Amino acid sequence: MNTEFFEALAMIAKEKGIEQDELLEKIKSAITTAVKRDYQDPKNVVLDIDPMKGSFNVYISKMAVEEVEDPTEEIYLEEALKYNKRAKIGEMVDIKLETKQFGRIAAQTAKHIIRQGIREAEREQLLKEFQSRQQDIATGLVTRTDPRKGSVTLEIGHSEAVLSKSEQIPGEQLSEGDRVKIYVAEAVQTEKGPRIMISRTHPGLVKRLFEMEVPEIYDGTVEIKSVSREAGSRTKIAVYSKNEDVDAVGACIGPKGARVAEIVNELCGEKIDVVKYSEKPEEFIAAALSPSEVISVQIENEAARACRVIVPADQLSLAIGNKGQNVRLAARLTGWKIDIHPEGEELEDFSDEPMQEDLIEANL
Repeated sequence: MNTEFFEALAMIAKEKGIEQDELLEKIKSAITTAVKRDYQDPKNVVLDIDPMKGSFNVYISKMAVEEVEDPTEEIYLEEALKYNKRAKIGEMVDIKLETKQFGRIAAQTAKHIIRQGIREAEREQLLKEFQSRQQDIATGLVTRTDPRKGSVTLEIGHSEAVLSKSEQIPGEQLSEGDRVKIYVAEAVQTEKGPRIMISRTHPGLVKRLFEMEVPEIYDGTVEIKSVSREAGSRTKIAVYSKNEDVDAVGACIGPKGARVAEIVNELCGEKIDVVKYSEKPEEFIAAALSPSEVISVQIENEAARACRVIVPADQLSLAIGNKGQNVRLAARLTGWKIDIHPEGEELEDFSDEPMQEDLIEANL
């Protein structure tokens, strides 16, 4: 029986990706609880479980006494001598239990708690695995889809995580067997258990993809300064070169656009504008509004980070973008409120009223 037990233990540990010692602690706790419930709550339950030796023994430890006042902790000397012929008054005696002595209730209790312990160990393993990948990319295999909720379950390493519909790229169709890259946005322990948030819409996914695809970013020559993204549609990424001889934008785009094309493919055709970062706000804002040309950038209120931008009249719609997307992404990328005007328009007094523009910066 002991051999079968330890073989099963090793198999479960391997299948679940849980450390055998950790699983064994859960089982010890389960057996202790079961014994206490079935033996009038003894105070001292001793477990001797050694996988190396293949030993599995359970004892209740009681003190040998002349008069028993607490049966959960004490045993008559004459009874103690049956278990240890050298027992003496005041000494502890280990009463070995046979597995069959646990009784049906204890066995069911142990079975239930062992299962619960395995689930807890799985959740702990899940949290550890995802905490090690927090704010990083992982590759997942789609194992299940939920047509009603639109969510998909991904197998990532030895663990599983759910990619909710809201964290999927709009319009993307994921099927069982697909392999996709996800961003581990959060992995924390809560009162209800581990909370794992994975995403394909987070700006951090784009940042990590560029770090993987562009050697100059990986080795630190080129730095990603900020990212603004509307998943499934368009992303703007600002990059800066620490080496004057290295073109940051060119490095990210790659020969004939090969590097950025790989990322675009991973993101289901999402358009990506690679922008040169500058310490000068005027230059950075002008670059962020690409592909539109910019005639001038005037800083109107530095404290409020507000500016007025003049563009060619025939490029006003391009600068603003479809439903304001281009200027919205540029504002998020730079952290500036951008007021766009066509060339030749009579200048009006600049209002200090805050623009109704969403200026959430990418949390990287």
